[in-house]
Amino acid sequence: MQATHWIAVAAGGALGAVLRAFIYELFVLTRNPHLHHYPTLTVNVVGSIIMGVCWYLLVEKAMLPPAWKIFVMTGFLGALTTFSTFSLDLMRLLQSDQLLTALAYGVGSVLVCLLGTWLGYQGIRMVV
Repeated sequence: MQATHWIAVAAGGALGAVLRAFIYELFVLTRNPHLHHYPTLTVNVVGSIIMGVCWYLLVEKAMLPPAWKIFVMTGFLGALTTFSTFSLDLMRLLQSDQLLTALAYGVGSVLVCLLGTWLGYQGIRMVV
């Protein structure tokens, strides 16, 4: 990979990490410990929508140079979204015997994120 691509990943990752931290802070302000999994769901759904849009624009239509794909899809979205925190949130729900909430969160997250990616993809196709 070229040096500019590494820089694109790092810059995108920095922005994605900052946005993720900001979203988590918004939820912390509610001071409700039962909402611990909502910021993860939020960043994953938002990231999925953006991924669908970017796949169409940056991969299928190649509307920007390749460095933008790496900046957004690998760097920014890689830092913004999180499967590991999703797994931890799910484990915490299971450990606290919130089985129905854990099931809804696990299945719901996957379905809503998939739907978000599809909607982002289909939405941008209609516009562009």
